[in-house]
Amino acid sequence: MDQKNLFMAIAVSLVILLGWQFFVEGPRREAQLMEEKKKSELAELQRGKNKSNTSLPAISSENLLINAEKPRNEIVKETRRIKLKSESLIGSINLENGRIDDITMLNYRENIDPTSDNVVLLSPKGSPNPYFAEFGWASREGTFGASGAKWKSSKDTLTPESPIVLTSETKEGLKLKRTYSIDNKFMITVADRIENNGSNAISLSAFARLSRVNTPDTLGFFILHEGPIGVIDDTLKEIDYDDLEDDFDENNGRPKPTTFPTTGGWLGITDKYWLAALIPNQSKAVNTSFSYQKTAKGADSYQTDIIEQQVHVLNPGDYAEATNRLFAGAKVFETLSKYRDEQNVPRFEMAIDFGWFFFITKPLLQVLIIIAEQLANIGINANFGVAILLVTVIIKILFFPLANKSYKSMSKMKGLQPKMTELREKFGDDKRKMQQELMAMYKREKVNPVSGCLPMVLQIPVFFALYKVLFTSIEMRQSPFYGWVHDLSERDPTNIFDLFGLVPWDMPSFLAVGTSFIALGAWPLFMGISMYLQQKLNPAPADPLQARMFMLMPIMFTFFLANFPVGLVIYWTWNNLLSVSQQYIIMRRMGVAIGGGTVSDSAKSK
Repeated sequence: MDQKNLFMAIAVSLVILLGWQFFVEGPRREAQLMEEKKKSELAELQRGKNKSNTSLPAISSENLLINAEKPRNEIVKETRRIKLKSESLIGSINLENGRIDDITMLNYRENIDPTSDNVVLLSPKGSPNPYFAEFGWASREGTFGASGAKWKSSKDTLTPESPIVLTSETKEGLKLKRTYSIDNKFMITVADRIENNGSNAISLSAFARLSRVNTPDTLGFFILHEGPIGVIDDTLKEIDYDDLEDDFDENNGRPKPTTFPTTGGWLGITDKYWLAALIPNQSKAVNTSFSYQKTAKGADSYQTDIIEQQVHVLNPGDYAEATNRLFAGAKVFETLSKYRDEQNVPRFEMAIDFGWFFFITKPLLQVLIIIAEQLANIGINANFGVAILLVTVIIKILFFPLANKSYKSMSKMKGLQPKMTELREKFGDDKRKMQQELMAMYKREKVNPVSGCLPMVLQIPVFFALYKVLFTSIEMRQSPFYGWVHDLSERDPTNIFDLFGLVPWDMPSFLAVGTSFIALGAWPLFMGISMYLQQKLNPAPADPLQARMFMLMPIMFTFFLANFPVGLVIYWTWNNLLSVSQQYIIMRRMGVAIGGGTVSDSAKSK
């Protein structure tokens, strides 16, 4: 099989994937930026009435009737609350219902501007996009400890050093005690105790619920999952928002049953970088569910539920206890892994979308993190960018034996080009005879035309794994490199139309970065040049048309990669330069002229 045909097949596959990024993800992203400027519709949650798999009724969604939508800060100020503060989070807990509905991340901002707003994760009912967690007890008589509960607090601020105890009583004679505790990362523990001080027995089960109103803006790219997620019965489940919508029964306005029994596990809703997840007691059997509803105002509503399978029958004087946890924060690999190991949260690091090549992506991210930490310890700035360069060198070393063999074969092929040209002229249109003579020449010269393919094939998963890491890992978000690169996870911010910032002018919007595919940055151009240099060292295809197509490939890839994360472009450029250096040295040693020519006698004797 001709090496160039395989390379072309690989290139076509890459072009398809890159084209999706260029033609689909790019416009989608622009639409997302516009959508973020708009206010969402007034939201209202319809009361759900679907049955659970226990003898208790399902937990229904509260009717979030909103007469007038207000800014979230006003909603927070208008309700009784206790403050919440740690090294990573700041916010409050609503004393009207015990909801955790006000969470802001202290260490993450909306953009690279240090004065930009901190990222808000959870918001209360009445704000533009309600998103909150609540906990309680479900019985045939209703729910206790959630909506409608009036909590009293022992303190006014929850910190890692100071848990808070809330108390409440119901007209049925139930006494509720809830203890909130928080660590310095993103985990909040909710320990409930309910005591029956009434005169009648009551049956109930503990539940936890995560509700989100309005479909969030998503990138809509096939390599990234955003939406409901969980590990249920040790199996990772990823459900798209529109898949939940498809499960909605429009005839009766209720979600179809989607209950999954499990012991332990977790479930929640993930964004690209952020996660809110409910984590039950890992020794308890629970029923979990994902559901979608349409509100009366036309807004979308998504919900994840956990409810104990055990039904506690409380006679007068009896009590029951339950503990659940809420993760609300950034999907930092080391943090998720630590919760997995120390708090027994199964496969929690899989909240990061590692993709099909997870067996490469996970170790690759770990290696990048380790190298970046070591670089930071010795005072090297732009540590993740430098880590990418070092990892590229490590990958080149690992593939060195195969690559060396490949480049030697390609060098021999390049040295045989004059003889190949003679065969084409001699046999003309007799393709069969020319192929036979080519095979005979390969055998005589001890050249394997396929030997150069394997290294390229093996490096494709590595390339996509690194792309996945750059695209999905929060460690890369807003991580700077040297010069004009301030965020490795975003495209190159420079523009060829203002000479990369050297000539400032008020250019038309259709030429601006982010709106035009021809607004090339500096790093994509470097990559195109490096790809051209590498191509010049390779033997040209025998077919003139194919040769012209290959000459266009550096230009095509320059435009395609212009919209990719600049960290990936830096990787590809650096990888190309290392390959060019390696191939150049091999060709010189073998006596092959860089611009073409025959293999020297000394090379043949080898």
